Amino acid sequence: MQHTIINIKGMTCGGCTSSVTRVLSAISGVSEVNVSLEHANAEVTFDPDKTTLEAMHKVIDGAGFEVG
Repeated sequence: MQHTIINIKGMTCGGCTSSVTRVLSAISGVSEVNVSLEHANAEVTFDPDKTTLEAMHKVIDGAGFEVG
């Protein structure tokens, strides 16, 4: 398992963090997600054999937020 922190722009409320948590958790290979509105990021534990950082960035963008 691998651990990463993804900075996310555009989150303004608890609904935003729920949306990001939902889309990241739905990715095959992601085992743990902790999204922080205060720190504007997501801590993700994932299996690099099953998913990539690019895939995570894509679903975050698709949910209406910006990785950065």
